Amino acid sequence: MSRNPILRAMALTAAALGLTVAAFAASAAPAGAAPQPMGQCTTTSGVVLAVDFSHWGGPVYRSCGTTPTTGYELLNQGGWATTGTGHDGPAFICRIGYSGFQGGRQYPTAQQDDCVLTPPASAYWSYWHANPGQNTWEYSQLGAMLYKPKPGSVDLWIFGGTDIEGTEGKPTVTPDQLRAKNTRPAGGPAPEDTRTAAPLPPNVNTGLGYTTPTPPDRRK
Repeated sequence: MSRNPILRAMALTAAALGLTVAAFAASAAPAGAAPQPMGQCTTTSGVVLAVDFSHWGGPVYRSCGTTPTTGYELLNQGGWATTGTGHDGPAFICRIGYSGFQGGRQYPTAQQDDCVLTPPASAYWSYWHANPGQNTWEYSQLGAMLYKPKPGSVDLWIFGGTDIEGTEGKPTVTPDQLRAKNTRPAGGPAPEDTRTAAPLPPNVNTGLGYTTPTPPDRRK
């Protein structure tokens, strides 16, 4: 966690202002992310979404989504769902759930975090990216509503303590352990659960972004 409260406040404010613009654009023309079987993601197409539930004894789940899209849309399609905070809005990802894990329960639970105020830097969902061919993680400087992952890239969400510079609390799994390796699409039909993110109302303050589909891969 940053020892400079002024720096942290400035970062939160700047991100919130930027994401308000992104939310307006999304509500005007929502793109939506179509869920795909994992085999449809390749080294140059689609984007792999990975979420690490190890904080609650679960695995790392992977799924595939179409591009172009946003990180927020990827987390609200194909059995995924999120909850924002009362203070910062839906794009500050406070909780994440997947229909194939614990019946879709979102974590952290309401008992662990009521998601009213901004979570502390010691316990929140941090957002990481790895572009095609890159085997090092980049801590997201943009919120989930604003970031648009590149085709063939990997998005990862981990829960715990990460400072606002992304220098502490880095992922323990590598991008190459999660990314698609096939060069051509493979696999069966698209998942039955095609739920997508609902468009946001105009002028919403989105804050900072630090089921039964085809089951995604599970990585311990």
